[in-house]
Amino acid sequence: MAIPMANPKAQYEALRDEITWAVQWVFDSCQFILGPSVEALEEEVPSVCDARFGIAVNSGTDAIVIALAAAGIGSGDEVITTPFTFVATTEAIMIVGARPVYVDIDPSDFNLDPELIEQAITSRTKAILPVHLYGQCAEIERMQAIAQEHGLKLIADAAQAIGSKHKAKGMGAYGDAATLSFYPTKNLGGCGDGGMVLTNDAELAEKAKSLRFHGQDGSYSYQYVGFCSRLDEIQAAVLRVKLKRLDEWNGARAANAAYYLDALKDLPLKLPYAKPENLHTYHQFTVRSARRDELKAKLAERGVGSAVFYPSPLHVQKAYQSLGYKQGDFPEAEKAAQEVLSLPVFPELAATDRQTVAAAVRDCMEELA
Repeated sequence: MAIPMANPKAQYEALRDEITWAVQWVFDSCQFILGPSVEALEEEVPSVCDARFGIAVNSGTDAIVIALAAAGIGSGDEVITTPFTFVATTEAIMIVGARPVYVDIDPSDFNLDPELIEQAITSRTKAILPVHLYGQCAEIERMQAIAQEHGLKLIADAAQAIGSKHKAKGMGAYGDAATLSFYPTKNLGGCGDGGMVLTNDAELAEKAKSLRFHGQDGSYSYQYVGFCSRLDEIQAAVLRVKLKRLDEWNGARAANAAYYLDALKDLPLKLPYAKPENLHTYHQFTVRSARRDELKAKLAERGVGSAVFYPSPLHVQKAYQSLGYKQGDFPEAEKAAQEVLSLPVFPELAATDRQTVAAAVRDCMEELA
């Protein structure tokens, strides 16, 4: 594509010298596992997200698994979550032995609809797991009140929402834990997999640290059945270089989004809506169209990349048929899966390129009219 959906190479080229120096320092130190770069990252990232503690792990998926396990979620428990997201959220719930209980989304922001949560609570419900999708916060303060009223844990998947805020607070300020992903195309992405558990609970933080390192509480002494999920020191070094630019990059994403919102406002597309209480970081700029697939194909013909996040809700996926859901159970999630299309919004997108994207969308929509 002449204009790709993401361009991690452009980001790397701009930081090549700093990244090379940081990685070389790790090799010179020969401290590859849980060294000073990881320790520093565990101080720096929580401060950005309004959390006290950060536990660095080797993927965003493991961050959810470990957060759930550290919060005591396990076999026979139910966790209320969304069917419209990446598979890792559901996968993590099932890995710890719990059962995902889906609730439909609010079509205005694609996030878990708080109006539907309480009716899904049963005697087995132990947690609520919302996702802050596309960089926009779910109604997390309201969900926190619901969780407290019913004695539930609240663990948020903030993989796409580092730097996002709800009522001027970062994602680490709410609930029992929030989890991040450092996948390369995220707003803060490494040069491989990585993730982090954020929490303000000292006990949960200590358990998560133990769980990521085989459940140990000392040298060859094990308190829990744990995991091998330690963020590599090299990844931490790269992420620390990039973290300094996070605000700048999120600002560039917001500027690109603002341009699209103005340039596309008169087209028969449903554009993203940033709720006034939220700071949206636009991990994705996602529009809706009943003719999504045709629009995507026409954009590709013009060399403009786009992507569908996500083409099928999880409740109809083969892997999760045992949960007993069927087509029609969550109509808003199903409709969104048929209509969403994300446009290039990455921070290195040149002004001329975003103009080209907007012009291409306009031309395509006119052809489809």
